Amino acid sequence: MDISTISLPNFAVGTAETGGKPHAVLLKSGRLLDLDSVADRLGLSAPITTRDLFEVWDRVLPVLRSFDDADGQWTDASDATVHAPVEPRQILQAGANYRTHVIDLAVKHADIADGRTEDEVRAETAAMMDKRAAEGDPYFFVGLPSAITGPYDEVVLPPGTSKNDWELELVAVVGRSGYRLDRSEALDVIAGYTIANDLTTRELVFRRDMPEIGTDWLRAKNAPGFLPLGPWIVPKDDAGDVAQMRLTLELDGTTMQDESTQDMLFDVAALVSAVSQTVRLLPGDLVLTGSPAGNGMHWGRLLRDGDVMTSTITGLGYQQTPVVGSAS
Repeated sequence: MDISTISLPNFAVGTAETGGKPHAVLLKSGRLLDLDSVADRLGLSAPITTRDLFEVWDRVLPVLRSFDDADGQWTDASDATVHAPVEPRQILQAGANYRTHVIDLAVKHADIADGRTEDEVRAETAAMMDKRAAEGDPYFFVGLPSAITGPYDEVVLPPGTSKNDWELELVAVVGRSGYRLDRSEALDVIAGYTIANDLTTRELVFRRDMPEIGTDWLRAKNAPGFLPLGPWIVPKDDAGDVAQMRLTLELDGTTMQDESTQDMLFDVAALVSAVSQTVRLLPGDLVLTGSPAGNGMHWGRLLRDGDVMTSTITGLGYQQTPVVGSAS
């Protein structure tokens, strides 16, 4: 993709470095406002983090909207080093949430020798997914904040691994504490949306030494830098229709993932409601919503040294992540 054609969000928050330590910033019309320089207006004490903002999001959002060129210290966004936009306490990750993705995986792992054709496997899996969407529940697991890195940082592949894969995801960022939320009130706790690439080491997903225990997401997904996040958190009222966003990931210029959020089995409200039945959501937490079809396992092409992943989600900016092979 031509990243020069991808517009910055007109209004967003994030974390950037503009000649000093990383700090919370407001992105507005291509410029960044150092929020430490307007801490008194926000009723917060410097240094301000984005999580500080989400702790009082309902109060500070109107103040953020009121800032203009006469307020505080501004710099061009192109002059800043952009970091991951927030440091969450909890990362809740939905799995198997895109219909086409699950169908493709079923075909990949099906035993065609049992007499079924590929078309039959697709049809059977599609029926299962439709039933799950109508009657079932989302599937979640937990990620670690230590896996987070910035949207333009290098990702170093873990030593001794060879099947590392990409998974572009829309992320809902929590802006108000919530527990056991009804679906109708779930979006009320969401502050905004951002981008994540939830990388996976495929050979570590299943425990060969103890197959009965199932999946091992701790080892498969939490290596340092395995969750590129950001660049920006766009408030939900500025992000557009979350049900109509397009997720696109290119590997060295070749499109691998290109799907709409319309393909989700469970939409954002359903996911947030479901996970809140178990977890008390806290300001700054991340709810990852699953990854669409087009992972490396589908294409038979996994990550290797020298690759560059470029990804975007409608209205949220883009990530560009170089891949580095481990030295050991």
